[in-house]
Order: sequence, then C-alpha cells, then structure tokens
Amino acid sequence: QVQLVESGGGLVQPGGSLRLSCAASGLTFSNYAMSWYRQAPGNERELVAAITSAGGSTNYADSVKGRFTISRDNAKNTVYLQMNSLKPEDTAVYYCNFRHRLVSRYDYWGQGTQVTVSS
Repeated sequence: QVQLVESGGGLVQPGGSLRLSCAASGLTFSNYAMSWYRQAPGNERELVAAITSAGGSTNYADSVKGRFTISRDNAKNTVYLQMNSLKPEDTAVYYCNFRHRLVSRYDYWGQGTQVTVSS
C-alpha cells in the first residue's frame, strides 16, 4: 500500500522560511517524478514545483522561482520543498504528488499540510 506522509507546515511570518517533507512508502521511489501543489481557499490547485524521477530537472511556477527549491533524497524516500522569503500569498494547503515516470495511472497524493504566512 502506497503512503505519502507530509510534514513541515505551520505558521510563519512574512519573509520567513519553512521546509516541507513528503516521505513515501510502498513504492519504488526512483521510478517516480514528484511535484508539490498548493490550493488556497476559493482557488484551484496549482503546480508549485516539480522534479523528474532522476532528479536531474526541476521546474517552478513563476510566482515561486528564486524562493522555493524542490529536492529529493532517494536514500530516505523523501521529497522536500524549501520555501524562503515567504509571502502572505503563499498561504495554502500544500500537497505532494508522485507520478510514475512510465505509467501515469500510478499517481498518488499526500494528505496536505497547511502553510500560513502572516504577521
């Protein structure tokens, strides 16, 4: 059974930093591309950052470029999202997503973690 467990969300002041983690079990980690999405109240879920299965390529939403960094640790079966210079508009529930590099129906989501940026 595949499980994705997120952690690291919380309340932070504008300009602060947080690191989100998403630990996976029940799958072969290196076969999956990973992404972070977020959803704010009243908004659609949007892609924030993504990393390929090999970890050699990343991409980011324009709104977070230069502030957020996605990375993966294959030894720990964990993907991270380092978030710096946080802004109030970054407030949302953040979700990790794992999609198999060849079989797209193998598509899994974490439970979500709340990030609130407020003074």
